[in-house]
Amino acid sequence: MPSGSDTIVEHEPGDLTVVAGAGMRLRALQDALARHGQRLSLDPPGDPTLEDCVLDDLAGPLQHRFGRMRDLVIGITVTLPDGTRANSGGKVVKNVAGYDLGKLFCGSRGRLGRVEQLALKLHPRPEAARTVTTDSERWAALHRSGLVPSAVDVANGRMHVLFEGSRAAVDAQMRGLGGSESEPWDELRTLQSQLRFRRRWDGGAAPLVRPGPRVAYVEDAHEQPWSPLAKRVLESLCSPS
Repeated sequence: MPSGSDTIVEHEPGDLTVVAGAGMRLRALQDALARHGQRLSLDPPGDPTLEDCVLDDLAGPLQHRFGRMRDLVIGITVTLPDGTRANSGGKVVKNVAGYDLGKLFCGSRGRLGRVEQLALKLHPRPEAARTVTTDSERWAALHRSGLVPSAVDVANGRMHVLFEGSRAAVDAQMRGLGGSESEPWDELRTLQSQLRFRRRWDGGAAPLVRPGPRVAYVEDAHEQPWSPLAKRVLESLCSPS
């Protein structure tokens, strides 16, 4: 269940920051920020609360350029299991006072306490956004190029690349990569929501791959590969004494 209020507490457009209650829905926040030409660069599947975004450290295709929720939290107010109310960070990006509870709570799934309020880093909404779809084998060439996509997802042997910015810059990058223009992101977020587990991408096949941050989304936890250390430990436990 979401904690805290479900409204914006404070918005400083000039500083590109917002303070909001943890119970606020992501879509409602984005709609409010859009009126000021800004956004929280986070686009996970569905319409989670901000607390959900923190506790599950959610991300969507924009993770390629802007990171996960843990990269956008600059301040947090939480209630610990013993009832203590704690604050960390602040309302400006360069504020580093105190322990970084924001990153600690990201991905904690509620085990550490409840999130009440968040201070978040924002970005300007781009003037233009276009997507090109091409063969997934072109990821290596894209990675080595000077192009700067906001999102890159690979599914079913196809690579989908989102370019954002000024119209001239987007047009130039679209020509630089080549391929067919498309609008696949709703379908890709739906696919992501159907894949329950994520693991580090090792270059192998997976239903959905975010190659920039090296994340693969898979259906089965057993698809996650053993690390070399885990393999050695398992072998030592299974070997006869």
